[in-house]
Amino acid sequence: MTNFAAIDFETADHHSDSACSVGVVHVKDDRIEERYHRLIRPPRKKFVFTYIHGLTWEDVRDSPSFGELWPEMRHLLDRADFLVAHNASFDSRVLRACCERAGIHLPRYKFRCTVSMARRKWKLRSARLPAVCDHLGIALSHHDALSDAEACARIAMKALG
Repeated sequence: MTNFAAIDFETADHHSDSACSVGVVHVKDDRIEERYHRLIRPPRKKFVFTYIHGLTWEDVRDSPSFGELWPEMRHLLDRADFLVAHNASFDSRVLRACCERAGIHLPRYKFRCTVSMARRKWKLRSARLPAVCDHLGIALSHHDALSDAEACARIAMKALG
């Protein structure tokens, strides 16, 4: 019986606390139960990574801060036995930094990395998200947080199944 949440962040700048978008997909018993996507107002107006994800300050300036979103996001994460992310070290670092900035005590979430899962299970030459999705026939709109989270969830379901 699987019960996990896949999470993906997009960031505005080089600082880990600059989440500007989050996607979470909750999986239970090999079924996607819930999809969650929110834009986040980061702590700084400067956007360095617009060229990657297409988001600008204008897109997020009226969005809630991470701290304002945390109660609803936590509700979804707390229901999972573990979290998965493609390059889990990045997403776990963003989650930790955003919680620290907001003065939130971060619960102890167990992370599993779908990059590692893909390398182990399918021995792929490249374990980048688009390459793994191509190999498995998973639809992807790369650097859209919800699409990336759903792709990650589907990779984990196949790897763990």
